[in-house]
Amino acid sequence: MSVSLRPLADQTLVLTGASSGIGRATAREAARAGARLVLAARSAPDLDAAANECRALGADVETVEGD
Repeated sequence: MSVSLRPLADQTLVLTGASSGIGRATAREAARAGARLVLAARSAPDLDAAANECRALGADVETVEGD
C-alpha cells in the first residue's frame, strides 16, 4: 500500500510546543512551505513571537495558549 500526502501548501497543521525548540523550527519550515498553521503552547509571549515569525514567512496562523 502506498501513501500519498498532499503538499504542505494544501494542509493545515496543528503544532503543539510551537513556542520553542523543534516545535518552533517545524512551524517555521511549514510556514516556508505554505501551510496554514494552528500553533499551541503554554507561553503566550513566546507563542506570539513564533506566530509573528511564521506570518512574516507568509503563513496564515492561529494561536492557542494552553497547558
